[in-house]
Amino acid sequence: MSLRALRILHAIACHGSFARAGDAIGLTQSAVSLQVKALESEFGVQLFDRSKRYPILTEAGKIVLAKAQEVISLYDGIGEALSDEHSLSGRLQIGAIQTALSGPIPEALVALNRAHPRVRVHVAAGMSAELAVRVVSGELDAAITTEPVRPYPTELTWTNLYEDRFWVIAPPGNEHRDVLDLLTRFPFIRFDRRAWAGRMIDRQLRVMQLSIREEMVLDSQEVIIKMVEKGLGVSIISLENEVIQRVNLTCIPFGNPQMIRQVVMLGKQDKLKSRPCSALIQSIIDIKTSDNMN
Repeated sequence: MSLRALRILHAIACHGSFARAGDAIGLTQSAVSLQVKALESEFGVQLFDRSKRYPILTEAGKIVLAKAQEVISLYDGIGEALSDEHSLSGRLQIGAIQTALSGPIPEALVALNRAHPRVRVHVAAGMSAELAVRVVSGELDAAITTEPVRPYPTELTWTNLYEDRFWVIAPPGNEHRDVLDLLTRFPFIRFDRRAWAGRMIDRQLRVMQLSIREEMVLDSQEVIIKMVEKGLGVSIISLENEVIQRVNLTCIPFGNPQMIRQVVMLGKQDKLKSRPCSALIQSIIDIKTSDNMN
Protein backbone atom coordinates (compact mmCIF):
# COMPACT_ATOMS: atom_id res chain seq x y z
CA MET A 1 0.00 0.00 0.00
CA SER A 2 1.33 3.45 -0.91
CA LEU A 3 0.31 6.93 0.18
CA ARG A 4 -0.08 7.76 -3.50
CA ALA A 5 -2.68 5.01 -3.93
CA LEU A 6 -4.63 6.36 -0.96
CA ARG A 7 -4.56 9.87 -2.45
CA ILE A 8 -5.85 8.44 -5.72
CA LEU A 9 -8.71 6.71 -3.89
CA HIS A 10 -9.57 10.02 -2.23
CA ALA A 11 -9.44 11.83 -5.59
CA ILE A 12 -11.86 9.33 -7.19
CA ALA A 13 -14.31 9.83 -4.33
CA CYS A 14 -14.05 13.62 -4.72
CA HIS A 15 -14.31 13.78 -8.51
CA GLY A 16 -16.71 10.91 -9.20
CA SER A 17 -14.78 9.01 -11.87
CA PHE A 18 -11.38 7.49 -12.61
CA ALA A 19 -10.87 9.81 -15.59
CA ARG A 20 -11.63 13.06 -13.71
CA ALA A 21 -9.50 11.92 -10.75
CA GLY A 22 -6.62 11.26 -13.16
CA ASP A 23 -6.99 14.73 -14.70
CA ALA A 24 -6.94 16.33 -11.24
CA ILE A 25 -3.75 14.59 -10.10
CA GLY A 26 -1.94 14.30 -13.43
CA LEU A 27 -2.32 10.57 -14.18
CA THR A 28 -3.93 8.62 -16.99
CA GLN A 29 -7.17 6.75 -16.35
CA SER A 30 -5.35 3.43 -16.78
CA ALA A 31 -2.75 4.41 -14.16
CA VAL A 32 -5.53 5.31 -11.72
CA SER A 33 -7.26 1.97 -12.42
CA LEU A 34 -4.03 0.04 -11.77
CA GLN A 35 -3.57 1.73 -8.38
CA VAL A 36 -7.16 0.88 -7.40
CA LYS A 37 -6.69 -2.75 -8.45
CA ALA A 38 -3.50 -2.91 -6.38
CA LEU A 39 -5.40 -1.70 -3.31
CA GLU A 40 -8.22 -4.18 -3.95
CA SER A 41 -5.71 -7.02 -4.28
CA GLU A 42 -3.88 -6.01 -1.11
CA PHE A 43 -7.04 -5.76 1.04
CA GLY A 44 -8.88 -8.61 -0.67
CA VAL A 45 -12.04 -6.56 -1.23
CA GLN A 46 -13.77 -4.74 -4.08
CA LEU A 47 -13.63 -1.00 -3.49
CA PHE A 48 -15.96 0.14 -6.28
CA ASP A 49 -19.11 -1.14 -7.93
CA ARG A 50 -18.19 -0.78 -11.60
CA SER A 51 -21.55 -1.95 -13.00
CA LYS A 52 -22.89 1.61 -13.08
CA ARG A 53 -21.94 4.45 -15.43
CA TYR A 54 -19.78 5.97 -12.71
CA PRO A 55 -17.91 3.94 -10.05
CA ILE A 56 -19.70 3.77 -6.71
CA LEU A 57 -17.91 2.97 -3.46
CA THR A 58 -18.85 -0.36 -1.94
CA GLU A 59 -19.30 -0.63 1.82
CA ALA A 60 -15.74 -1.94 2.04
CA GLY A 61 -14.62 0.96 -0.14
CA LYS A 62 -16.23 3.47 2.22
CA ILE A 63 -14.32 1.96 5.15
CA VAL A 64 -11.01 2.06 3.28
CA LEU A 65 -11.67 5.65 2.13
CA ALA A 66 -12.36 6.82 5.70
CA LYS A 67 -9.12 5.23 6.92
CA ALA A 68 -7.24 6.59 3.90
CA GLN A 69 -8.34 10.13 4.77
CA GLU A 70 -7.06 9.62 8.32
CA VAL A 71 -3.68 8.38 7.04
CA ILE A 72 -3.35 11.27 4.57
CA SER A 73 -4.22 13.80 7.26
CA LEU A 74 -1.69 12.29 9.67
CA TYR A 75 1.04 12.27 7.04
CA ASP A 76 0.38 15.86 5.96
CA GLY A 77 0.59 16.93 9.60
CA ILE A 78 4.02 15.42 10.23
CA GLY A 79 5.86 18.51 9.00
CA GLU A 80 3.96 20.80 11.34
CA ALA A 81 4.37 18.39 14.27
CA LEU A 82 8.14 18.39 13.77
CA SER A 83 8.40 22.15 13.54
CA ASP A 84 9.21 24.43 16.43
CA GLU A 85 8.64 28.13 17.05
CA HIS A 86 11.69 29.11 15.03
CA SER A 87 11.58 26.48 12.29
CA LEU A 88 8.10 26.19 10.84
CA SER A 89 7.56 23.46 8.25
CA GLY A 90 4.75 21.74 6.42
CA ARG A 91 2.83 21.68 3.16
CA LEU A 92 -0.08 23.86 2.07
CA GLN A 93 -2.40 23.31 -0.88
CA ILE A 94 -3.87 26.76 -1.52
CA GLY A 95 -6.35 28.02 -4.11
CA ALA A 96 -6.57 31.67 -5.12
CA ILE A 97 -8.68 33.95 -7.31
CA GLN A 98 -6.89 35.62 -10.21
CA THR A 99 -6.91 39.12 -8.72
CA ALA A 100 -5.09 37.84 -5.64
CA LEU A 101 -2.54 35.99 -7.78
CA SER A 102 -1.77 39.17 -9.72
CA GLY A 103 -1.90 41.24 -6.50
CA PRO A 104 -0.31 40.53 -3.11
CA ILE A 105 0.14 36.73 -3.30
CA PRO A 106 3.52 36.52 -5.11
CA GLU A 107 5.15 38.99 -2.71
CA ALA A 108 3.52 37.29 0.30
CA LEU A 109 4.85 33.89 -0.82
CA VAL A 110 8.36 35.31 -1.21
CA ALA A 111 8.18 36.78 2.32
CA LEU A 112 6.86 33.48 3.71
CA ASN A 113 9.63 31.52 2.03
CA ARG A 114 12.27 33.83 3.50
CA ALA A 115 10.87 33.51 6.99
CA HIS A 116 9.98 29.80 6.81
CA PRO A 117 11.90 28.05 4.00
CA ARG A 118 10.63 24.62 5.08
CA VAL A 119 6.99 25.53 4.38
CA ARG A 120 5.99 24.37 0.89
CA VAL A 121 3.01 26.10 -0.72
CA HIS A 122 1.27 24.73 -3.82
CA VAL A 123 -1.09 27.23 -5.49
CA ALA A 124 -4.04 26.59 -7.83
CA ALA A 125 -6.10 29.27 -9.58
CA GLY A 126 -9.89 29.35 -9.85
CA MET A 127 -13.10 31.23 -9.16
CA SER A 128 -14.28 31.59 -5.56
CA ALA A 129 -17.24 29.20 -5.79
CA GLU A 130 -15.28 26.37 -7.39
CA LEU A 131 -12.36 26.83 -4.97
CA ALA A 132 -14.79 26.52 -2.04
CA VAL A 133 -15.93 23.11 -3.36
CA ARG A 134 -12.32 21.96 -3.61
CA VAL A 135 -11.68 23.05 -0.02
CA VAL A 136 -14.72 21.09 1.21
CA SER A 137 -13.57 17.96 -0.66
CA GLY A 138 -10.12 18.17 0.95
CA GLU A 139 -8.35 18.76 -2.36
CA LEU A 140 -7.24 22.18 -1.05
CA ASP A 141 -6.34 23.14 2.52
CA ALA A 142 -7.69 26.67 2.08
CA ALA A 143 -8.40 29.25 -0.61
CA ILE A 144 -8.06 32.99 -1.08
CA THR A 145 -11.49 34.05 -2.32
CA THR A 146 -14.10 36.77 -2.20
CA GLU A 147 -16.09 36.73 1.05
CA PRO A 148 -18.74 34.03 0.44
CA VAL A 149 -22.19 34.94 -0.84
CA ARG A 150 -25.07 32.48 -0.74
CA PRO A 151 -25.21 29.69 -1.59
CA TYR A 152 -21.87 28.54 -0.14
CA PRO A 153 -20.69 25.47 1.83
CA THR A 154 -21.76 26.20 5.40
CA GLU A 155 -18.98 24.08 6.94
CA LEU A 156 -16.42 26.67 5.86
CA THR A 157 -15.26 29.73 7.76
CA TRP A 158 -12.91 32.56 6.80
CA THR A 159 -10.41 35.15 7.96
CA ASN A 160 -10.41 38.63 6.38
CA LEU A 161 -7.22 39.50 4.48
CA TYR A 162 -7.93 42.83 2.76
CA GLU A 163 -10.61 44.62 0.77
CA ASP A 164 -10.86 46.09 -2.69
CA ARG A 165 -13.47 48.27 -4.40
CA PHE A 166 -15.75 47.96 -7.41
CA TRP A 167 -15.33 50.28 -10.37
CA VAL A 168 -17.08 50.91 -13.66
CA ILE A 169 -14.30 50.71 -16.23
CA ALA A 170 -14.57 52.26 -19.68
CA PRO A 171 -12.21 53.07 -22.57
CA PRO A 172 -9.97 56.13 -22.07
CA GLY A 173 -11.52 59.51 -22.72
CA ASN A 174 -14.85 58.89 -21.00
CA GLU A 175 -14.01 60.59 -17.70
CA HIS A 176 -16.75 63.20 -18.27
CA ARG A 177 -19.53 60.58 -18.35
CA ASP A 178 -21.33 59.31 -15.25
CA VAL A 179 -22.03 55.68 -14.29
CA LEU A 180 -25.59 55.56 -15.69
CA ASP A 181 -24.49 57.06 -18.98
CA LEU A 182 -21.61 54.58 -19.38
CA LEU A 183 -23.68 51.50 -18.50
CA THR A 184 -26.55 52.36 -20.83
CA ARG A 185 -24.59 53.86 -23.74
CA PHE A 186 -21.93 51.17 -24.28
CA PRO A 187 -22.04 47.36 -24.71
CA PHE A 188 -21.69 45.67 -21.32
CA ILE A 189 -19.00 43.06 -20.61
CA ARG A 190 -20.26 41.06 -17.64
CA PHE A 191 -18.09 39.36 -15.02
CA ASP A 192 -19.33 35.76 -14.84
CA ARG A 193 -22.19 35.27 -12.34
CA ARG A 194 -20.67 31.94 -11.27
CA ALA A 195 -18.04 33.98 -9.43
CA TRP A 196 -19.11 35.40 -6.08
CA ALA A 197 -17.99 38.88 -7.14
CA GLY A 198 -20.08 38.45 -10.31
CA ARG A 199 -23.14 37.69 -8.18
CA MET A 200 -22.53 40.84 -6.13
CA ILE A 201 -22.37 42.96 -9.28
CA ASP A 202 -25.50 41.33 -10.73
CA ARG A 203 -27.46 41.92 -7.53
CA GLN A 204 -26.57 45.64 -7.50
CA LEU A 205 -27.46 46.06 -11.18
CA ARG A 206 -30.89 44.53 -10.53
CA VAL A 207 -31.41 46.97 -7.66
CA MET A 208 -30.54 49.84 -10.02
CA GLN A 209 -33.01 48.46 -12.64
CA LEU A 210 -30.75 49.40 -15.52
CA SER A 211 -31.36 48.34 -19.10
CA ILE A 212 -27.93 47.20 -20.23
CA ARG A 213 -26.82 45.73 -23.56
CA GLU A 214 -24.84 42.63 -22.62
CA GLU A 215 -22.25 41.61 -25.23
CA MET A 216 -19.87 39.27 -23.42
CA VAL A 217 -19.68 37.15 -20.26
CA LEU A 218 -16.11 36.48 -19.13
CA ASP A 219 -14.56 34.87 -16.04
CA SER A 220 -11.19 36.67 -16.08
CA GLN A 221 -10.82 40.26 -14.93
CA GLU A 222 -7.54 40.57 -16.83
CA VAL A 223 -9.29 39.62 -20.08
CA ILE A 224 -12.15 42.02 -19.31
CA ILE A 225 -9.64 44.86 -18.82
CA LYS A 226 -8.05 44.10 -22.21
CA MET A 227 -11.45 44.05 -23.91
CA VAL A 228 -12.37 47.43 -22.42
CA GLU A 229 -8.97 48.92 -23.31
CA LYS A 230 -9.68 47.94 -26.94
CA GLY A 231 -12.95 49.88 -26.85
CA LEU A 232 -15.25 46.83 -27.00
CA GLY A 233 -17.47 47.96 -24.12
CA VAL A 234 -17.63 48.82 -20.43
CA SER A 235 -17.61 46.59 -17.38
CA ILE A 236 -17.78 46.47 -13.58
CA ILE A 237 -14.97 44.75 -11.71
CA SER A 238 -13.14 45.02 -8.41
CA LEU A 239 -9.72 46.64 -8.56
CA GLU A 240 -6.95 47.52 -6.14
CA ASN A 241 -5.67 51.09 -6.08
CA GLU A 242 -2.28 50.09 -7.48
CA VAL A 243 -3.98 48.41 -10.47
CA ILE A 244 -6.08 51.52 -11.20
CA GLN A 245 -2.91 53.60 -11.37
CA ARG A 246 -1.32 51.47 -14.07
CA VAL A 247 -4.25 50.68 -16.41
CA ASN A 248 -5.16 52.96 -19.29
CA LEU A 249 -8.88 53.15 -18.49
CA THR A 250 -11.61 55.45 -17.26
CA CYS A 251 -12.39 54.22 -13.73
CA ILE A 252 -15.48 55.52 -11.89
CA PRO A 253 -16.60 54.25 -8.45
CA PHE A 254 -19.56 51.86 -8.64
CA GLY A 255 -22.28 52.29 -6.04
CA ASN A 256 -23.14 54.99 -3.55
CA PRO A 257 -21.35 54.42 -1.25
CA GLN A 258 -18.81 52.64 -3.42
CA MET A 259 -19.32 48.88 -3.31
CA ILE A 260 -16.48 46.90 -1.72
CA ARG A 261 -15.64 43.25 -1.32
CA GLN A 262 -13.62 41.46 1.31
CA VAL A 263 -10.91 39.09 0.15
CA VAL A 264 -10.59 36.26 2.66
CA MET A 265 -8.75 33.06 3.45
CA LEU A 266 -11.49 30.43 3.27
CA GLY A 267 -11.26 26.99 4.84
CA LYS A 268 -12.23 24.61 7.58
CA GLN A 269 -11.43 25.99 11.01
CA ASP A 270 -8.70 23.47 11.88
CA LYS A 271 -6.85 24.17 8.62
CA LEU A 272 -7.03 27.96 9.01
CA LYS A 273 -5.57 27.64 12.51
CA SER A 274 -2.65 25.47 11.39
CA ARG A 275 0.65 27.25 11.81
CA PRO A 276 1.68 27.22 8.12
CA CYS A 277 -1.69 28.65 7.07
CA SER A 278 -1.61 31.23 9.87
CA ALA A 279 1.86 32.29 8.73
CA LEU A 280 0.65 32.76 5.14
CA ILE A 281 -2.38 34.76 6.32
CA GLN A 282 -0.14 37.07 8.34
CA SER A 283 2.25 37.46 5.40
CA ILE A 284 -0.59 38.59 3.10
CA ILE A 285 -1.96 41.02 5.71
CA ASP A 286 1.52 42.47 6.26
CA ILE A 287 2.02 43.00 2.51
CA LYS A 288 -1.34 44.78 2.13
CA THR A 289 -0.76 46.92 5.23
CA SER A 290 2.62 47.99 3.83
CA ASP A 291 1.05 48.80 0.43
CA ASN A 292 -1.64 50.96 2.06
CA MET A 293 0.98 52.93 4.01
CA ASN A 294 3.02 53.73 0.88
